[in-house]
Amino acid sequence: MTGERDLALQAKAWPFEEARKLVARFAKAPPAKGYVLFETGYGPSGLPHLGTFGEVARTSMVRHAFQTMSDIPTKLFCFSDDMDGLRKVPDNIPNKEMVAANLGKPLTRVPDPFGTHDSFGAHNNARLRAFLDSFGFEYEFQSSTDWYKSGRFDEALLGILRHYDEVMAVMLPTLGAERQATYSPFLPISPSTGRVLQVPMLERNVDAGTIVFEDEDGKKVELPVTGGHVKLQWKPDWGMRWFGLGVDYEMYGKDLIPSAELAGKICKILGGTPPEGFNYELFLDDKGQKISKSKGNGLTMEEWLAYAPQESLALYMFQKPKSAKRLYFDVIPRAVDEYLTFVDKVHGEEPAKKLENPAWHIHNGKPPAVRSDVSFNLLLNLAGAANAETKDTMWGFIRRYAPDATPENSPFLDSMVGYAVRYYQDQVKPTKRFRAPTDAERAALQDLLAKLDSLPADARADVIQNEVFEVGKAHGFTELRAWFQALYEVLLGQTTGPRMGSFIQLYGIDETKALIRNKLAA
Repeated sequence: MTGERDLALQAKAWPFEEARKLVARFAKAPPAKGYVLFETGYGPSGLPHLGTFGEVARTSMVRHAFQTMSDIPTKLFCFSDDMDGLRKVPDNIPNKEMVAANLGKPLTRVPDPFGTHDSFGAHNNARLRAFLDSFGFEYEFQSSTDWYKSGRFDEALLGILRHYDEVMAVMLPTLGAERQATYSPFLPISPSTGRVLQVPMLERNVDAGTIVFEDEDGKKVELPVTGGHVKLQWKPDWGMRWFGLGVDYEMYGKDLIPSAELAGKICKILGGTPPEGFNYELFLDDKGQKISKSKGNGLTMEEWLAYAPQESLALYMFQKPKSAKRLYFDVIPRAVDEYLTFVDKVHGEEPAKKLENPAWHIHNGKPPAVRSDVSFNLLLNLAGAANAETKDTMWGFIRRYAPDATPENSPFLDSMVGYAVRYYQDQVKPTKRFRAPTDAERAALQDLLAKLDSLPADARADVIQNEVFEVGKAHGFTELRAWFQALYEVLLGQTTGPRMGSFIQLYGIDETKALIRNKLAA
């Protein structure tokens, strides 16, 4: 472990760079609370999504990198802002009228429209935990309602009351004139309606720990800021939470940088030290536009996982988190094959290089051995050539290519086969555009047929590839890329494709000859 620790302290992969911030933070003494706290936040008015996965996955990578460098214990809090007032009725729920009647109330006071939990907040919190558990994340779930009501935030809330003017001096310059006139960091919970109120403060009693405001029924009400009677506006809440929990590390999207700066100032006002931070870029659709749930552009979590294993998505999150990346269907095959390349390579690398390999970070330093000699791209092209609708069809070809492989002893490959069939049927097949060969291409294809006729049925991929090359050169394709593109467009109906030697070995020489004859006849 000492050798690995020394290497980790010098490693250049971004999780190690982030973890070194924490090593420096606690170079003189460990945290008084006894552990380094990582945090991710979650708004439970909707379902977990791609951003939720990305934030927890990336934070977990930094946490593991730190654990490689230090013996200080760590915790990861996944914190749900379930005391937020429900602002609108989601489209994808039953019993909308019941929920509409409770708009404005904290999510944990809104009845569960699904009837399975004590509240809508509890229902969505359960969905979050199930979501995180399905990926094997190690975390501790925390509820804003629990922290407010249990009194664990009381000291921090009283601090906001004592430093009210300082907090207002931070917040007011960020607001418009109309909002400034009524703004308060405190949002009281109405005793008469149960709704979260955005109302001006009439009085503040620091010694008593209370605020006074006008309730919705017109009455003047005094409430303690402790015990869950109020919550904070989200930006002051963020800074208060950093102080109250003692958060040491939290990442957030580029769009939240100004909010994080405000939260950091409020944390300092309370006497705390803001956490080490990391801001990541946002996802774009295939046109370069920011992905928006309301617009429905881009790729959803469910769509990615319908067509590829979660490890490929974790790799996508690992790679260049500071760069804006396009997130659409075409990126999936490459992500799967890049994952296979990294996880295959890591087992033969020297220790220092292993720590730079994404597979090491995706698998918490223990990457599995998976079969990587059959790429996802190759499987997609096999599905297309065979017009496969089931995994059984695919395995009929794979067994000839890799006789020792079975669904039982190669479960990752088997899962890829299923993903490839689904991806081909849904995303590739509808877009295929075959064309007829030119006269020059027709002559080359006929020559290729003759070359394949001369090969044994068990010819290796490299031998087949060499024959394909030689045919292209013999027929005047000065740019062999044009020869291969012709093969892809005529035989497979697409502009790009696999290494032909590997594809023909997998699909079968006889089957490939039949495919060529069919296209020549057509």
